[in-house]
Amino acid sequence: MNDSLPFSKILIIGLMLFAMFLGAGNVIFAPIVGQQAGTNTWIAMTGFLITGVGLVLLAIVALTRGGGTVEKLASRVHPKFAVVFSVLLFLALGPFYVIPRTTSVVYEIAIKPVIGTENTAIYLFVFSFLFLLFTILLSWNTTKFVDRLGKIITPIFGVLLLVLVIKSIATPMGSLGSPQGEYVSGIFLKGFTQGYYTMDVLAAFVFGGIFIKSIKGLGIKSEKEVSKLFVKAGLITTVGLVALQVSMAWIGATSIDAIGYKENGGEVLAQSSEYLLGQAGIYVIGLVILLTGVTTNVACLGAVSEYFEKIQASVSYKKWLIVFGVLSLVFTNFGLNTILTMASPVLLLLYPLAIALIGLIFANNIFGGHQGVYVGTITGVGIVAILDALKEAGIAPGTINSYFMFIPFFENGAGWIVTGLVGFAVGLMIAKGKREPTTLINNAGQEVKDA
Repeated sequence: MNDSLPFSKILIIGLMLFAMFLGAGNVIFAPIVGQQAGTNTWIAMTGFLITGVGLVLLAIVALTRGGGTVEKLASRVHPKFAVVFSVLLFLALGPFYVIPRTTSVVYEIAIKPVIGTENTAIYLFVFSFLFLLFTILLSWNTTKFVDRLGKIITPIFGVLLLVLVIKSIATPMGSLGSPQGEYVSGIFLKGFTQGYYTMDVLAAFVFGGIFIKSIKGLGIKSEKEVSKLFVKAGLITTVGLVALQVSMAWIGATSIDAIGYKENGGEVLAQSSEYLLGQAGIYVIGLVILLTGVTTNVACLGAVSEYFEKIQASVSYKKWLIVFGVLSLVFTNFGLNTILTMASPVLLLLYPLAIALIGLIFANNIFGGHQGVYVGTITGVGIVAILDALKEAGIAPGTINSYFMFIPFFENGAGWIVTGLVGFAVGLMIAKGKREPTTLINNAGQEVKDA
């Protein structure tokens, strides 16, 4: 049996993966970075692209090297850590953040400008109910993702976005403004942490299982070929995401003269689109956001339902779809601002842990794959990540800063890098002292014990 696929098929799979990552929530962050950073946009976007895009490909490769699922990757630290991390991850990517955020953004940009601002609570409920019902129906059969996302939806919103971007380059709205607030200094690290909010690195862990299932649905059975396709599709996705986010930042950075400063990237995109394309721009950006919202919701709802079916087999995948669809409906109607506020502490906790896991799996053979190193690193990262999450939640920020400001980069939300390295060194010394067994990973992504 020939397990290889022609490039045309790989491209479609790559477009499917790109569509899964590119959501309505994702396209609202780079524009506000551009507006706030102004002439420092490209420095800020360098940091943003590392965490918001570059690490996506590394996460995909790490997933293939770490066993194919986030649970197997995280279990290198400890089985209990794997359960807690995975459950938090899937819930954040599902009903507690991404799906409500995406649905709310679609409503704010695609629906609200058309219907006006009166009785918004009623309109939001009606829209979110219908939109999430549509999401459930599209998620009913995951093997259809390639046809539905790769062949149909991605090209449509890709063309619409391209029209907007080309117009913004051909007739810029204005010049780059002056840096604002936190983008005056510490620019790179500010952009670095803003990349968290795309959640794409976390999404790479979550989408892995459903993506692999879709590939196998095309007749690819060899684990080696599945891994190769995963990486090739990841390259296509990464190129697409870089082009998209840089374009969105450009629109934001050049929009100030035309529309002024805005509170969020959704407003920047909506008003920039109207300025560039006239009345038609409202409908263009609305359709783009609607389509990207569909792809993200379908991918996230399908992934989280598959995961919970696996850990609680007594409840079927389709029943989980309904459960998480209802939960998403409830959280969506809290409103976009509340959703974003509630999510920040969770992201500041999960993102550093995810980045640390990616780094560890790539360095695995250097330190012999000792569990003590995984434990030490994650402990070092986790302590500061918890402190950052507490600060973001408004819990004793002054006290936390006064006690821990001595940690390099702590003020910029990146202190976990230093404590993670310290934890790595301590874990390695303990592992060597205990003569922990070596666990290497070969080129096929398989473990080799006591090598």
